[in-house]
Order: sequence, then structure tokens, then C-alpha cells
Amino acid sequence: MSFPPPLRSIVVLAGLLAAGCSPARVPAPAADEAAALKLRETLRAAAGEASGPAAAAAAGTGWATLKGRFVFAGTPGEARALVADKDTEVCGKTAKLFDRSLLVDSSTKGLANVVVFARKTSRVKDPGPGPQVVFDQKNCEFLAPVFAARVGQPIDIRNSDPVGHNTNISGSDFNQLIPAGGGLAYAAKAETGMPTMVTCNVHPWMKAYMVFRKDGYVAVSAADGSFTIPDLPAGEPLEFQVWHERATGANGALGLAKPDLQWTPKGRFQIKLEENEEKDLGTLEVPASALGT
Repeated sequence: MSFPPPLRSIVVLAGLLAAGCSPARVPAPAADEAAALKLRETLRAAAGEASGPAAAAAAGTGWATLKGRFVFAGTPGEARALVADKDTEVCGKTAKLFDRSLLVDSSTKGLANVVVFARKTSRVKDPGPGPQVVFDQKNCEFLAPVFAARVGQPIDIRNSDPVGHNTNISGSDFNQLIPAGGGLAYAAKAETGMPTMVTCNVHPWMKAYMVFRKDGYVAVSAADGSFTIPDLPAGEPLEFQVWHERATGANGALGLAKPDLQWTPKGRFQIKLEENEEKDLGTLEVPASALGT
């Protein structure tokens, strides 16, 4: 049958629409899910990301504890006396002031104020900032020569002296006058790559250090040199940074000769803990040369 040109166009269009809705149309190619997954894994690997079972193995499971004790393998000598030439009725009157950059226990040789912290972790057991802690000053010195807290953890910066002090935390916006017997609240907003100095502009001999970490995996060695970091993520490689005020490494990095821990001159060592393990590194001897003495 012959149709006029306008009508012929309508008939052809109707035929095409009918064919498009017909079950006999050519089906679209089915998605190859296996190929898509393989491509996704390839792209992740190229970006350096673990995934699937490999990611689970890298992340590990459970928690563990790391501890040890730093011992000074040398003779510390007499601590240098500090000259308190201001507010002398308070500063140095009730207690003689000494340089506290090298504190060694006379009976155990334990080395105090060594900082140990995990440089990076994939999991945190307790994500909260933690309870309030106190950073105090009395007799014109900071009571804690080295102080550790979490980012966001509330800190009560106290002044237990009858004279005013200025507390200046380097690298932060906290540089405040603390009145006699008073206190101010502070919470760190960011991590410190290494401990940062705290000074008092009113009494320039006053000095301390603070270190802030997001995950809270940080410890400061006690008077006997011991330290403990609980609830670390187990089953994955961890790298730790070690610092001491007198260490000869860059920015206070404490480098030790411990090849079993891959200890580097940058003051870092590596370890992998098993689930529920309480790993004791034992006695870590610190030679005098490592602290510049």
C-alpha cells in the first residue's frame, strides 16, 4: 500500500516505537560483576589502599599493652642550681630550684620523663578525650616537667603559688596570666609532633614540656624509668616515637642501639603486638652519649 509522504513518516515512526517496546528488542549486555570487583581491587592497590581480607589482616583485632623501663647507663652528676631572682620570698625559699632536664633515680638509675607515643594507629579503644587533668605550678616551678594529655582533654592549669604566673604553651594560643591561687581551663586543639615547651614569662627559669596525642597512646616514664601504654591495637605493625629533653637526636629524638626493634636515629622503633599480649621491652639502657652528657 502506498502512503503520501507525511503519512508515510508517521507510519515509519509508529513502527519504530512498536519495535522499541517489543519483547524481541536486542537485550543490553549484562553487567560483569566479577570484572567490576577485580577492577575496583586493582584501583585500590594502585592507590596503596588495602581491602577485603588483606585490609582486615592489616587492621588486626583486639588490644595489647606495651611497657618497659629506661635506665641511664652513666653518671648524671650534680644538677645545676637555678637562680630565682624574682619573687624571692616564694621562689626558691621553701625548696631549692634545680635544672630538671636529667632526672635519674639514685638507687635504680631509672630515667624519668622519657616520652613514648604511637605515631599512627588505625584503631582506638577509647575514642573519648578523657577526664580532666591538672597541670600545676608551685614554688615557682611546674610540678610536672613533662606532661601528656589527649587532644581535646580538659586541663585545669593551676597556680598554687601566692604570686602570679604566666603560662605560655609554645605553638598554641594559650599564653595567659594565672593569678595567685587561681586556674584556667585549656584543651589542646591539635597534636604535637614532638613535645612542646611551656614557659613562664614572669619567671624565666620555669620550664616544662607538653605532648598531646589524639588517640591517647602516649606515656611519660616515671621516676624509676618505667612506662606503660595499655589498650594498643593488636595484630598490626606499630611505630613508636621516643623523646627526651636532653636527647642528641633531632628535636629530642632518642636513638638507641636496639636492632631487634628496628630502632632508628630518629628515635623510632617498630613492633607488632598479639591480642591480649602484655609486651615488656625490659630494661632499655640509655648511654650518656645519647643525652649529650
